[in-house]
Amino acid sequence: MRRAHLVAAACLVVLAGYPVINPWQPYPQAVLLLGFLLAVQATSWNIISGYAGYISLGHSMFLGLGSYTVGILAARWGVNPLWVAPLGGVTATVIAVLIGAVVLRTRGHAFVIITIAMLLAAQIIAVNARDLTRGSDGITLELPFWHRDFQNIPFYYAFLVLLVLTVLFSAWIRRTKLGTGLIAIREDEGKAASIGVDTTRFKIVAYAASAFFIGVAGGVHAYYLTFINPVGSFAILGSVTIVLAALAGGRGTLYGPVAGAFIVNLVSEAATVYAGGVQSRVLLFGGALVLVVLFLPQGILPTAQAWWRRRHPDEVEYLDQAGALARTPVSARDRAPEPAGPAPAQAAAGEVLLSVRGVSKRFGGLTAVDDVSLDVRPGTITALIGPNGSGKTTLFNLITGGLPADSGEIWFDGRRVDGLRPWRRCHLGLGRTYQVTRLFADMTVRENVVAPLADARWRTMLSDAVRGHEAERARELLGLVGLGRFAGQRAGALSYGQQKLVELAQVLMLEPRLILLDEPAGGVNPSLLGSIVDVIRELNAAGVTFLIVEHNIPLVLDLCDPVAVLAGGRLIAEGPPGQVREDPAVLEAYLGTDLLPAVR
Repeated sequence: MRRAHLVAAACLVVLAGYPVINPWQPYPQAVLLLGFLLAVQATSWNIISGYAGYISLGHSMFLGLGSYTVGILAARWGVNPLWVAPLGGVTATVIAVLIGAVVLRTRGHAFVIITIAMLLAAQIIAVNARDLTRGSDGITLELPFWHRDFQNIPFYYAFLVLLVLTVLFSAWIRRTKLGTGLIAIREDEGKAASIGVDTTRFKIVAYAASAFFIGVAGGVHAYYLTFINPVGSFAILGSVTIVLAALAGGRGTLYGPVAGAFIVNLVSEAATVYAGGVQSRVLLFGGALVLVVLFLPQGILPTAQAWWRRRHPDEVEYLDQAGALARTPVSARDRAPEPAGPAPAQAAAGEVLLSVRGVSKRFGGLTAVDDVSLDVRPGTITALIGPNGSGKTTLFNLITGGLPADSGEIWFDGRRVDGLRPWRRCHLGLGRTYQVTRLFADMTVRENVVAPLADARWRTMLSDAVRGHEAERARELLGLVGLGRFAGQRAGALSYGQQKLVELAQVLMLEPRLILLDEPAGGVNPSLLGSIVDVIRELNAAGVTFLIVEHNIPLVLDLCDPVAVLAGGRLIAEGPPGQVREDPAVLEAYLGTDLLPAVR
């Protein structure tokens, strides 16, 4: 990453000095400044579509909104458009919030189609609102106030400054909990919600953030053109160009959209000059988009980076976001986590932490969970066992909010939670892991651990995720599970057992009072199973309560007390391990009626 920053800084110096070295050639300056403009749009688009994964094909709408805002204000107030250009960004941001609150409830193809529809709707409104926009006649602005000898130089530097600010803004977002949350949404939105990410808020904030600098650039662009009309301001080709630039350079990366924007802009200019103009550009962009999707799905920069790593494996080092080599932290045994609640001995008699009361869930004609009532007391390690298909994971999903219950109530720490969204339950101290690990594979191990949000405060969402308290806490938790040396590696490169441990550390970042573990021993190498059990015991001694789904019965009998048994969606037994082990109903559920006589 340092190498990329150095290359970017060198390019910035060259671009900043170009008009000084060669001030009398306006055409190259115009080509470059339009490249800056496209890079601003592609980098902004990358925040919602690259980081969060919500592909927008209507983002040029915000350029048009910024242009019209500045054009209307400049014409009515008689001020220079550059003075009110920031208001173009404000307008774009406000509209993005209003639109995002509605359209971000959809995903995939529906979201793409809606964004296109919004762009076309904006064009129609601009045509018909003649009193405000002058309709198809457009708005003509005054010529630039500086001497013609300067020509494009002021606009050149205005767009360059906007590009630098946009890239810095994107880099800042990526470093925050907001950035890790957006990547989490892109990779697994359901899992992101389960670790405390308010997915609705995050998506709306990202959509608004992706609009601001485009709106400001639209105001400057309006002054550069000195003319605004609906067709030019809200053109679908503009949105396609933005998407192509980001995809070509590398969607989801910091500098990929910038590199892609310059490449696309230069190719577009060459097509306009040498290949017949706009029609050739449309054909070229369509063909290029297909080629990029088929042959460079990751983009130019990520593909080049992967090639370099294959050719120079000895030079590859896993670095953390601050650029320092990941170090193996202090052993978990030297420093236990802070207690998340009262120690087991301090739990009041009869106190209940989690209470499931008459909960049911049906899928069509199948009843997965049938009138289940279950209490989990503070400080215990409660097991939930049963044959495959008995409803254990479905019950976990009902408790954590992954599925809505058809009937019944769920209470946690004295509060009814069955009507709360998953992240709200998480913020109350309810965490879980999954039967099949659901880590964010493209994130580093460290980023996976810092991604959870323990509360819904804006300060938490905008805090730095890779330095300070968050990073230190992640270091301690990775030490607890014995994986500190892997902090800078991609989570997808770890073994399955290691991923189980990272997922546990991820949940511990929330400092939960109750952790639901779904088959922690499933698929784990026996050499790592002991480590998982040791971690569970240590955490329980520190005050963390567990509800565990597990098929390894010897492990359950050794680790858990009490034990509850599900069969056919119903709770058939509950009590101490010894009592449950001898229960005839449990033996029948596991072994079947044909084998019962032999067992007895």
